[in-house]
Amino acid sequence: MSRRPSSSLLISTYNAPLQLELVLRSALAQTTLPDEILIADDGSTDETRTLVETIKRESPIPLIHVWHEDKGFRKSIILNKAISKAAGDYLIQVDGDCILHPALIQDHLRFAHVGYYQFGTRIRIPQKMVPELLQKKCIHFGCRSPYPKKTIRLIRFPNVTLLQKPVKFGVKKFRGCNASFWKSDIQAINGYNEAMEGWGCEDSELIIRLQNKGIKGRRLRYCGLVYHMDHPTACKKATSDNQLIEQQAIENKLVTCTLGLNQYL
Repeated sequence: MSRRPSSSLLISTYNAPLQLELVLRSALAQTTLPDEILIADDGSTDETRTLVETIKRESPIPLIHVWHEDKGFRKSIILNKAISKAAGDYLIQVDGDCILHPALIQDHLRFAHVGYYQFGTRIRIPQKMVPELLQKKCIHFGCRSPYPKKTIRLIRFPNVTLLQKPVKFGVKKFRGCNASFWKSDIQAINGYNEAMEGWGCEDSELIIRLQNKGIKGRRLRYCGLVYHMDHPTACKKATSDNQLIEQQAIENKLVTCTLGLNQYL
């Protein structure tokens, strides 16, 4: 594109205010700021609300807290609610436990192109190192940093992305913790499938329907970096039901879902 699209950064969270503070501070330390930040909060307690209000007073851009009552893992629903309030043409999505590289927004916007979604690189910070990281409130990582698991992946070389071909259908490398899409494309497929409750597959099912619509994927290799603060895995009891919904999207070449974003627009 010849001009930079307006952008909305979506951050999903649930009762992790210490992690969210680092994510928000890294978002506000970007070389290219998004036009707004939306917190998709799946029912956190007042501690998270207080944090967001504190950061909001410091933020040079709008910071919008989208919250609903805690009724279990309902990430698809809260993301749809946040997307419905997003003013940007381009949506950049991260999780509330992923610290942003200073050039994350810049990288996603640089390669934004009509007909594509994108996903970046996730660098893991081992769980045993996270308490020290939180205590020091560290949001910047150099090649000598003791935190990331694979320091080679700290190297940012965005020109490599120029050589990447569109990814194949059903790519296993995609993660919703570091992704971006055109809002118009997400609206066209009716957003996240709210029939999927509980942990797992909500992001990959969304991508399957995007690809069924003809939207191609671009992997941002060696750029578009986030640093994931490892933690115990969420309960996966709903995964089998969600996998069935995902399989239906594949077999029936579904583009939209019945229960989704349109009810909030």
